[in-house]
This record gives sequence, structure tokens and C-alpha cells, in this order.
Amino acid sequence: MTAGEREGGLRIGVDVGGSKIEAIALDRTGAVRARRRIASPAHDYAQTVAAVRDLVLAIEAGLGARASVGIGTPGAVSPATGLIKNANSMQLNRRPFAADLAHALAREVRLANDANCFALSEASDGAGAGHRTVFGVILGTGVGGGLVDGGEVRIGANAIAGEWGHIEQPMRDDPAPVETRCYCGRRRCVETFLSGPGLAADHVRALGSAASPTLDAAAIAALAQEGEPAAQATLARYAARLASALAVVIDIVDPDVVVLGGGVSNIDALYGAVNALLPGLVFTDRLKTRVVKNVHGDASGVRGAAWLWPL
Repeated sequence: MTAGEREGGLRIGVDVGGSKIEAIALDRTGAVRARRRIASPAHDYAQTVAAVRDLVLAIEAGLGARASVGIGTPGAVSPATGLIKNANSMQLNRRPFAADLAHALAREVRLANDANCFALSEASDGAGAGHRTVFGVILGTGVGGGLVDGGEVRIGANAIAGEWGHIEQPMRDDPAPVETRCYCGRRRCVETFLSGPGLAADHVRALGSAASPTLDAAAIAALAQEGEPAAQATLARYAARLASALAVVIDIVDPDVVVLGGGVSNIDALYGAVNALLPGLVFTDRLKTRVVKNVHGDASGVRGAAWLWPL
């Protein structure tokens, strides 16, 4: 990327997910110039690299301009090897994804974890705009987190800053801690309780054979809103666990704001419940940090990938 290309202000962000790859082009004001989405190649690394390349080149051809390129991806680049680690899109792990994309596109490419991209998007012009320290949380199929301080994503010495989804679920008041196993091989990970599937699994555990195994987080939330007692109890447990886990992050990082994203973030009842619980859990006499909903929704990840290139 040359100085002249940066001055043009066109930035393309690409969000590489397990089921879809989405690309967006932003101009220097943050306005969307183009947006495209395709299905992800199933478990094929070479096809994934080619799909990203073709999306970027197609957008540039349509706009008649060359752009900087930022990539949001599950997992992170290992500082030790330069290879992707910790991705739940398994074909990316132990691959030089950033280097291969740079070669395919014949330019430098900036790559960050998708939760970091979400946090950067919301810190730049979303729910965290105007705050110095923003902790962005993904509550979806999995649980992720990203930390932005002073407009910059914090990566960390091990490239795991913000990865709170794989700490042990810290519930002091849980009388009978539930044993869960995570895909990462550890027990009682936050992700196994606070992901969408984790919420649904907790509902089934609580009701046993009386529970419908087909209910997802959104359906349980809808039942709770209608006044169904079991669903309300499930959401209350979820809110307590979310507040407990976030309290650990707030004690360590002390962010100005926590922004929630992912499918579970659309359960509006969570915000009042979690914000009411946090003051009794965080080590402070008066809690200023608020938990808020994202502004950009599903677009935050791909927008944040574009924001990896500042003007």
C-alpha cells in the first residue's frame, strides 16, 4: 500500500466467517461505497484465499479504485509462528493466512481477530465512540472479546488480549456449578455458558425431558418476554453469569464501556439486568462502566476490518 493509495481513503474490510465471507468498502468519511457477501468455501483453505481475493478485486473493479485491505478472521496470528491459531474455522489454523492473502492481492494486508474488528468498529463510530477504552463482546455461536484503547486494538504478547470466552466461568454464588466441556479442551469455559448454544443448553439442563431441544436463544427470549416462567429463569441465570464474567474483565481492564454484539446481544432485557447486577460484583465504590448494545449490528465486524487502516 503506497502513500498515494492511503490518501485516496478507500478501505476494504473483509469478514471471513464459517458460513459467509463479507466485504465492505468505506470511504474516508466511513460511508459505505460497496458491500458484497458470498458463502464460505467449505473447509477448503485455498478456495478461502481465492474467495477473499476475488471479492476484493471485484469491489475495486466496480469502484474503479485501489484500496487498503483489512481482514477480520476467527482466531489470531500467532506471534511465535505467523500462522493462524485458535480459529473455529479449522481450515485456517496453522496456515499463513495473512501472508497468503498479501501475496494473492499483491499488497500489504492487515489482519485481526473478528472480535477485535467488532470492538474497533464500535469504538470508531459506534456505541463506544468518544470513549478511550472499549471492551467489545461477541455473544453468538461462540464468545469472543476485543479491547480498543485510544483508538488502537490491543493485541497482547500472545495475541489473545480480550479472549475472555475461554476463562473459567466465575460464579461465586452458584450453589451447584455445572460441568461443561469446551471445544478448546478446557472445562467450564465462559463460552459454554454465554454463547447462544450455551444459553439453549442451560435451558435444557434446567427442564430436563420437559424442554424442547429445538429452542434457540432467540426463542427462549421470546418465551421469557411472554411471561413463561422457565424461560424467565433461564434468562435470569444467563444475566447473572454474564454479569459475573464481565465483572472479572472490568476489574482487570477498567473499560469506559462494554459493547455487546452477536445474536444474543439482541435480547434487550439483558442490558437492564446486567447493569443492575454489576455494581455489586465489581471492586469499586461507584461503577461508571455501562454495558450497551452495538450500533452497527452484523456489519460491525466487517466495518472494523476496514478500520484496521486509519486515514
